[in-house]
Amino acid sequence: MERHYFDWAATAQPADLPSPPPDTYATLYGNPSSRHLEGRLARNTLEDARSRCAKILGVQPNELYFTSGGTESNAIPLHSLLLRKKAALLVSAVEHPSVRENALVLERLGLGLGYIGVERDGRVTEQTLLAALEKTPGVRFTAIMGVNNETGAVMDVPGLVRRIRSREGAPIHIHSDLVQALGKLPLDIAGWGLDSAAFSAHKIGGPRGIGLLWLHRAKGTHPPLEPLNLGGGQEGGIRPGTENTAGAVALADCMERFATPQAVEANICAAKERWKVLIRALRNMDRCTLIPDDRQDEDDRFSPWILQAGFRGIPGEVMARALDDAGFAVSTGSACSSRFHKRPVLEAMGIGGKKSLEGIRISQGWATTMEEIEQLIAAIAKILEAL
Repeated sequence: MERHYFDWAATAQPADLPSPPPDTYATLYGNPSSRHLEGRLARNTLEDARSRCAKILGVQPNELYFTSGGTESNAIPLHSLLLRKKAALLVSAVEHPSVRENALVLERLGLGLGYIGVERDGRVTEQTLLAALEKTPGVRFTAIMGVNNETGAVMDVPGLVRRIRSREGAPIHIHSDLVQALGKLPLDIAGWGLDSAAFSAHKIGGPRGIGLLWLHRAKGTHPPLEPLNLGGGQEGGIRPGTENTAGAVALADCMERFATPQAVEANICAAKERWKVLIRALRNMDRCTLIPDDRQDEDDRFSPWILQAGFRGIPGEVMARALDDAGFAVSTGSACSSRFHKRPVLEAMGIGGKKSLEGIRISQGWATTMEEIEQLIAAIAKILEAL
């Protein structure tokens, strides 16, 4: 059966990158911490990859730390709070499980925890942010993602950061999960005023098991957090463990292909045109409801790469299975929480009960074609007739 992939938000299809030169193995084999020739070659290759990633992001190379992926890049700043006394944290109510679940662990260990509510469209606003700040005393850390991984809601990160910075009191570390934003939307992480941000390679066509943590480093200062996990001192002591040199090179390759301003702009334009066709078609289907229901075919509140839709009377798992049988890969939400039947993101938007369980996530990528969009529309219409 011909397959059509619409689950790019879970993981992107592997990028078709050029084959490495024949001598690449020699530069990747050694341990970057070793002093011999093989180790020095690996170290040079690793630092070159770091510099390439930094250039794309517009930051300094010594502000980037290679990790095992987005989950670890989110966890490192969160876990550092355990070394700070009387610290409280605020996380948005629609965060990825790697933030939400780690925040609950910190609460069980005695830290204060508050949630930033969202509007009906799933976005944090200045009003919901201020309400959360007033309700939660002693906040020293906030986590507000850039793009929601289930609905595609785009947060006004720079505006929210400015609002937090304008408040009097102790400084607040501001972290943002930008896994679904890298290569999908324009980024200016240094200009936005963030303290840290998380990225993942496999969301932009790279391998699993490699990611980036950005920690703002003012000139002449150390990173603004103390890591909880210690070891051999690799990655500036922020993320110990032998580095994944090959993964770092692949991440740099993918960022240079998909995350440059020129590539992002071109891909966004194409993605918007495909989504416009899909959203208009879904709106004309009697049993379909877009989530949120006021999402338009051209809507800057949302990423043009992710769409959430529900079908009245049909559980999301049933629709996803029917589409899978027809050759289309979609999901019912975050792949990282697929074992659970709750939908906390939709519940935070005021969508509860059976309606929240009817939602499916459709996500596209650079390789998606307009023909596939039309085939998906036809498949959904046929399934609705059968069900």
